[in-house]
Amino acid sequence: MSQLLQKIAIIGEARDRELLKNATTRVYRETDQGDVCAHVFFPPEGSGAPAEGRPAMIFFHGGFWDVAMPTQFVPHCLHFASRGAVAIAAETRVATKHGTSPVKALEDARELVLWVRRNAAELGVDPQKIILGGAAGGAWLALLCALPKEKDLPPVDGFDCRPQALVLFSALLNTATRDIMARFPDKKTARRKNPAKLLRRKLPPMILFHGKSDRITSFDEAVKFNRRLRWRRVRCELVDYERADHSFFNFNVSHLHFELTVAAADRFLTERGLLPPAPEDFCSPV
Repeated sequence: MSQLLQKIAIIGEARDRELLKNATTRVYRETDQGDVCAHVFFPPEGSGAPAEGRPAMIFFHGGFWDVAMPTQFVPHCLHFASRGAVAIAAETRVATKHGTSPVKALEDARELVLWVRRNAAELGVDPQKIILGGAAGGAWLALLCALPKEKDLPPVDGFDCRPQALVLFSALLNTATRDIMARFPDKKTARRKNPAKLLRRKLPPMILFHGKSDRITSFDEAVKFNRRLRWRRVRCELVDYERADHSFFNFNVSHLHFELTVAAADRFLTERGLLPPAPEDFCSPV
């Protein structure tokens, strides 16, 4: 069995290298468990995208902080890079590789946003056009960069990790369940970092994509989350899909749902002024 697993790991690494071959890989954080990388997709040459002042989109993969899946959002990165954004497939520390908890992954996520803002000139991005995306536990990372009040999450050297918008897929919105709390250092930490308990006014606009047949991250939680945000006058859209399960939005699961969710996210961000209007002849490279 161990030999089989080794072969699978090698195949997986080769696949990741192929999918990330067009990305610029940068170490954004050095930790005791090793370097943590960001895979940056720049707008293609000839796309007409400006050399500076571009939006940045950072995607945090799912997997509930257990396994590294840096290529999950490569198709999304390719789409939004073609739309003029600097798109980043993020790595964070995970349990199977680094022996760490969600708390360390959250530290990494917040540091990556700070890294993008510190290096905005080099990356050619507008530090006030940062969009965070994520799936499941990765969506939780994006939310925990945005939800805490400033007194609980102050700027670091003048840089803030809060985004201008959130794009969330099958989001984990409640960490106060038995299975999820077991992944945290203790129950108190899981409850303290529960998105459902951190809602407030003056949050960035967000769009949530959720399948009604999701048995891993509850659709009912998404409905309640959306209702409570809208009561606080936070712009939140919940886009639901009939007979869709937890992984419905992934390119390799359903091309149709991938196209529908990406188009809706594109529209949402264009309406917010975070993406330029798409040319009439635009065709996604994915």
